[in-house]
Amino acid sequence: MHAMQYEITLPADYDMEIIRKRVATRGHLLDAFPGLALKAYLVREREAGSPVNQYAPFYLWRTPEGMNSFLWGPGFQGIVNDFGRPVVQHWTGLSYEEGPASGAVPNAATRHRIPLGEAVAPGEAVTEAVARHARESRRDGVVASALAVDPRHWELLSFTLWADAEAPAGEGERFRVLHLSAPGRAEPGGGGEAGTRRSPERGPAGGGQATATSVR
Repeated sequence: MHAMQYEITLPADYDMEIIRKRVATRGHLLDAFPGLALKAYLVREREAGSPVNQYAPFYLWRTPEGMNSFLWGPGFQGIVNDFGRPVVQHWTGLSYEEGPASGAVPNAATRHRIPLGEAVAPGEAVTEAVARHARESRRDGVVASALAVDPRHWELLSFTLWADAEAPAGEGERFRVLHLSAPGRAEPGGGGEAGTRRSPERGPAGGGQATATSVR
């Protein structure tokens, strides 16, 4: 599993309705994208209390082939054409959990970055973080949650989808979810019970190459 995100920070007076219409008309184009576990179309808005207007899609990839197909294909090129080339952040996946509200449509998301100090043994820190992530994913309102690590900057990342319109305070940066594409979220043959660990690493049946569809 690989986590990936890019952030497009927009002017303070930018009409965010443009982004909402963009997602409403094009978001479905990734609903069956090969190798994709899920993509959350995220925004932050100044009028909702955010320090910035921002479009910041978050991805979980089951396969590197799917991620590469998107990045080197017309999907990401659409972003480059319209907004310039953003920095693409990526993390190695550690854990994925479905929460008690897994059957709900997510409306909010949180992203929490946790630096790992030089004095911390990486293996011990990751083992502890995975155990903590499993516990925290069982909280009320959690739709799904992923834990990942960036070994270049030694940073843990916790990303959580929430059923409520507003994510809880104190969970890190908060986003609104405009759409969720999740072709590989469920395990083949149906989903597991809420709160159980389910890894998006296994690709969907059929695999194959992504089609040359322009999605942004």
